[in-house]
Amino acid sequence: MNVLGVDHLEFYVGDARQTAYFLCTAFGFRVRGQGGPQTGLTDQRSLLLRHGDIHIVLTSGLTSRHPATEYVGRHGDGVAVIGMGVEDFEPHHAPVHHDKAAFAMVNGFGDVMHRLVQRYDDKEVWLPGIEPVADSDPDDGLLQVIDHLAICVPSGDLATTSRFYQEAFGFNEIFEEYIEVGGQGMDSKVVQSPSREVTLTLIEPDPAKRPGQIDDFLQWHAGAGVQHVAFRTDDIIRAVSTFSDRGIGFLSTPGSYYDALALTETEIPVEQLRRHAVLVDQDHWGRMYQIFTQSMHIRRTLFLELIERHGALTFGSSNIKALYEAKERELAMATGEKNA
Repeated sequence: MNVLGVDHLEFYVGDARQTAYFLCTAFGFRVRGQGGPQTGLTDQRSLLLRHGDIHIVLTSGLTSRHPATEYVGRHGDGVAVIGMGVEDFEPHHAPVHHDKAAFAMVNGFGDVMHRLVQRYDDKEVWLPGIEPVADSDPDDGLLQVIDHLAICVPSGDLATTSRFYQEAFGFNEIFEEYIEVGGQGMDSKVVQSPSREVTLTLIEPDPAKRPGQIDDFLQWHAGAGVQHVAFRTDDIIRAVSTFSDRGIGFLSTPGSYYDALALTETEIPVEQLRRHAVLVDQDHWGRMYQIFTQSMHIRRTLFLELIERHGALTFGSSNIKALYEAKERELAMATGEKNA
């Protein structure tokens, strides 16, 4: 099977309209489609959002038995379906054909499914029951594509999950890292489609270390799930500045991080990185710039990332540790506020 890229993400949420308002107001997404009882989706309402080539479907269940209702009750709002564009289906996938596309559902990890999508045109028909809406204003042009998704799995599931993606979808394991942060330990493996357009960072906690943020995610989310979604941008400084002005909180980075930077040259001046708390790292192919948002989820699980790549194809070891140290400071601050 040739996996072409991330076709879309479907979030199951308690209130699709409220979530859409937030993503449109804060991150500049635009509503491009909608569906519900009036379009044949009798027990759900869905909205299709777009920014650049990022497509997000927000679905809320209208009955207690709808999968979105059950998912939100168990996990809270989150990524429930990862849609992947494919060139052709394997014989055992039995796709459902429509005029403009074919779809097949495949189990993923935890309660997350994959929707395989083969399109016969330029995404003229998005998903059955979702109809296009009149073009709204153009998006900001600040976000391009989904760079990667980070997935937390229970201890002992990392190797099995990586092997599943290699065997089921032909992915390659391109990176692995052991990260230690403040007495916590976590193992990670990165699997990627041969097209390099779908990248999944898989993370499991080290049970020999003290419980930490990955354990917290697995407890608060009630099992394996998508911890964060990374949006690629070609101007991370402008994106951080714009989204901050709209009320998005980003994780902070201590000044000592920039004082100790070993890189002799960067595409973005270090003082700009320091001012906006953006991290910089490199791999064999080039540099990357990254930052996490604060969690916007009531359970403090799902959050977002912005990443700008200048040739880098994987992830830098220093940034991984620094990003998770920033997340640890956020969680510690939240715990302190709760106990105050």
